[in-house]
Amino acid sequence: MLLTLFLYLIYFAVAVTLLFTVLLYIFQCELLYPAGFPHGSRSVVARPVQYDLPDKEVTLEAADGVRIRSYVMIQRGEEVAIQSPTLLWFHSHTGNMGHRLPIAQVFYKKFGYNIVLVSYRGYGLSEGKPNEIGLKLDAQAALDYILHHPILRHTKLIAFGQSLGGAVAIDLVSKQEHLFSALIIENTFLSMTLLIPHALPALQYLVYLCHQKWRSYQLIRKIQHIPILFLSSLKDELVPASHMAKLHDLCHTDGGKTWKEFERGTHYDTCMQPGYFDAIAEFGHDHVWESD
Repeated sequence: MLLTLFLYLIYFAVAVTLLFTVLLYIFQCELLYPAGFPHGSRSVVARPVQYDLPDKEVTLEAADGVRIRSYVMIQRGEEVAIQSPTLLWFHSHTGNMGHRLPIAQVFYKKFGYNIVLVSYRGYGLSEGKPNEIGLKLDAQAALDYILHHPILRHTKLIAFGQSLGGAVAIDLVSKQEHLFSALIIENTFLSMTLLIPHALPALQYLVYLCHQKWRSYQLIRKIQHIPILFLSSLKDELVPASHMAKLHDLCHTDGGKTWKEFERGTHYDTCMQPGYFDAIAEFGHDHVWESD
C-alpha cells in the first residue's frame, strides 16, 4: 500500500515537472519580453508632440508581414537634416517607445540627431508577439525604411541599443556594418542563456530550455571597423556589469571603443547618472560629427 502510494507520488511529481517544463518552453517569450510592464504599456503610448518633437509616426512592415510602429523625428530643414546623423534606436525589454521620449528630446534638441525610434512587435501599439527572430526582422524593417528615405539615406547612421535593444543593435550591425558609422550599447547582456541564472535564479537549471539565444558575445567580434560606445551601470540589478565588461573585452574594432561606467547606476536609471549625456555627446563629436 505504501509502495503504491509512493509510486503515485513519484508519477505525480514527474508529471508536474514535465508539465512545468513544457509550459516554460512554450511561454518563455511572455517571461523574457514583458511588454505589458509597466501597466498600460500596450495601450497608452506618449506622442512626440508632448515633448515638443516632430510628431510623425510610421507603420513599418517586417518581412513576415507583421506591422510595427515607429516614431521618426527629422531635424527641421532638409539641409540641416541631411548633415545630421540619424540615431536608429532600439529600447529595452520593458515599456514602449513613448517612455523613451524624454531622452529623445535631448538627442534631438541638444545633440541635433535625426531619430528613428522603433516599437518592437508586441510592444506598444505594434502588432504581433515578441521573439528573437521577430525582433531581428523588426530591426531590419527599420533599417530598410532609413535606406529608402529621401533624406535619412544620405545621413550617417548610429545604432543605439539599451539592454535587450543592445542585443538587437549588435545583431543588426554585425550583419551590415558597412551601413553604420557608430554603435552605442547600454547595459547589454552577453547572451540570454548567460543572463538567466542572474536575472531569474529559480530557472538557472532550466537554461537548456531557452530558445531565445541573443548571442551578443559572438556577434560583437564581427564588428571590426566602426567606433563603439559602451555605457555600463555598475550596480545594475538585472544585467551584471561583468557582461558589459566582457563585451568590451571581446570587441576588437579598429574604429575605437569607448568605455563609460556609472558607479551608482542601476539598470533603469543609467540616463539619470551624472555624465551620461556628456559621454554620448563627446563620443558623437569625436567619432561621428568630426569623423570625415
